[in-house]
Amino acid sequence: MAPRIEIYTTPTCPYCLAAKRLLTQKGTEFEEISVAWDPLGRRRMSQRANGRSTVPQIFIDDKHIGGCDELHALEGEGKLDALLAGGATP
Repeated sequence: MAPRIEIYTTPTCPYCLAAKRLLTQKGTEFEEISVAWDPLGRRRMSQRANGRSTVPQIFIDDKHIGGCDELHALEGEGKLDALLAGGATP
């Protein structure tokens, strides 16, 4: 079963675009939650992300992965595919 992926974004964020591009290249479906004009949504995101308020913030099966750098680091370490397949956790 594919994991549930949520990514908090804003429309003009280049890091958001890079993270979404990687997830798309991996063939995964994800829920994009824009917090650009949603202070309550950004506050909720920050609470879930242990106080981090920058975008993107990425969650896989409710586990906080981090931002774009952390997502790409998982890819570089060869751990992202297993995580997206619902296997190993980082």
